[in-house]
Amino acid sequence: MTESAAEKKLFPLRTLLSFLGPGFLVTVGFIDPGNWATNIEGGSKFGYDLLWVITLSTVMLILIQHMAAKLGIATGKSLAVNIREGFPAPVAWFLGVTILLACVATDVAELLGGAIGFYLLFGLPLWLGALVTVVLEVFLIVSQRYHRLETVIMAFLGIIGLCYVFEIVIVGPDWAALAPALIVPRVDRSSIYVAMAILGAVVMPHNIFLHSNVIHSRKWGVSEDEKMALLRYEKVDTTLAMVLGWVVNSAMIIVAAAVFFRHRVPVNSIEQASETLKPLAGPLAGLLFAIALVFAGVGSSVTSSMAEANVITGFLGKPEDPRTLLYRVSVFITAVPSFLIIMFSMDTFKILIFSQVILSVQLPFTLIPLLMLCRDRKLMGGFRSTRAEFAAALLVSAIVIVLNVYLLYATLTGGN
Repeated sequence: MTESAAEKKLFPLRTLLSFLGPGFLVTVGFIDPGNWATNIEGGSKFGYDLLWVITLSTVMLILIQHMAAKLGIATGKSLAVNIREGFPAPVAWFLGVTILLACVATDVAELLGGAIGFYLLFGLPLWLGALVTVVLEVFLIVSQRYHRLETVIMAFLGIIGLCYVFEIVIVGPDWAALAPALIVPRVDRSSIYVAMAILGAVVMPHNIFLHSNVIHSRKWGVSEDEKMALLRYEKVDTTLAMVLGWVVNSAMIIVAAAVFFRHRVPVNSIEQASETLKPLAGPLAGLLFAIALVFAGVGSSVTSSMAEANVITGFLGKPEDPRTLLYRVSVFITAVPSFLIIMFSMDTFKILIFSQVILSVQLPFTLIPLLMLCRDRKLMGGFRSTRAEFAAALLVSAIVIVLNVYLLYATLTGGN
């Protein structure tokens, strides 16, 4: 075997490391405070029963995020720009409005999580903690170069992961009971609302838009052959990042089940979860919980703001450049209604969960255009989705739509 053939077959470590990053940037977006609320709700009320939703969501996520990244590599444009250019104007505007509303829901979760984290650590009022979170996210986005920002976010992700590893060690879950729950589906009318919220918190529409944009931070070559040869690095980056997200999200449910469900302790807020965790699992567990929440809130706020700016500039046909005035203003736009909701709302826990359901309801309006674009031979060329990939993506979209209909039915008939 020649040296060039060997290089094509293997993953040179230095080259692989240079392509790692975009997937991890997306990952911190679905280890956000919305996940904390839905996972705590799921674990405290239903034990390990909803762990399978995390597994299913992650499998779906790997496929969808790979397609979003592939669209960005093949076209050199983000999903937002491709929708604006590839769909009739009324359809594009409708899709743009729906994703913008989903971004507002996302921002509510991110800012509220950061605010709660600062409250737990330093006793700051929620409005002040939310303001600090906004200031930090704007500073990180506007003042840092992309690769430096990427490093910061990956460090945040590492801290969150380590905190939950230590928490699992502290709480000592029932491994025999939780292992089958990771893959065996179990859901009914009492748990469908939370299951849908968990799905929305993992497969997040704004992250699909974000991945199609941040993938351009790497050099993918000019010709289709060059891009195809390097696509394997994107697959590794996406898969590794999503698996790490699966581990952390599963850990959230496991800790909640091992502590709150085991002791039959009802949990109605993240703040209560932190306070209850201390006497049941020790003060160190409570401290780790608060630290991880702060990093999750700030980190996910950064990525959600990047997605929001990309959505606004992309749908308006403007440069997706952090140095432009529109991009910087866009960072603030969706934060304003989210900040007002935090200021005047009382039940923060229910708002967090409801925000994730909004994301899940919007998902079909992101997935369907993505599937259509990725199946377009003229647009994608050799990157066009195969029949198997397209069929799998159709199945994912069908699952999301069916669950949305079930959620609506259960809610209207009083099942929730």
